[in-house]
Amino acid sequence: MGIAEILFMSVGLGMDAFAVAICKGLSMIKMKWKNAIVIGIYFGIFQALMPWIGYMCGKNFSSAITKIDNYIAFFLIASIGTNMLIEAFKKKDEEEINDDIHPRTMIVLAIATSLDALAVGVTLAFLKVSILKPIISIGLITFLLSLIGVKIGNIFGEKYKKHSQIAGGVILILIAIKILIEK
Repeated sequence: MGIAEILFMSVGLGMDAFAVAICKGLSMIKMKWKNAIVIGIYFGIFQALMPWIGYMCGKNFSSAITKIDNYIAFFLIASIGTNMLIEAFKKKDEEEINDDIHPRTMIVLAIATSLDALAVGVTLAFLKVSILKPIISIGLITFLLSLIGVKIGNIFGEKYKKHSQIAGGVILILIAIKILIEK
């Protein structure tokens, strides 16, 4: 997996955190960089941790399914991307938005936005990709996207949440198609 693919995957995975960070920024009457950094740290750490956990799990049973690993990788990544697109277009009731950055709140949000990264970690194990560069990239890009998301949310509000989910979904689907084609 090349640098460009790792970067695109990182951006795609970071879009859920970006969308939630926009909501957090929307809820802040006055932008607080300290809170934005805390939000970025939570999302960045969890987005980096989950692929590593998935990678370790996938590595343990990848040898048993090497003949179909690209199909599994395609299915997992395409499913994540498709789910992001469905969520972007789903009509939602008014979400409760608050600027709470209490650890209990942030851990729940960080886990919720990084579950797709767990599946990507399994996929990377199947593809026998070294995990170090992807997890560093995913963590750093998610951190930066979260900071940007809080700021954008504080300035523009709900306007960009849907667009970020669509972009993330499309990126992941394109990566999935590339994996399938390269088989």
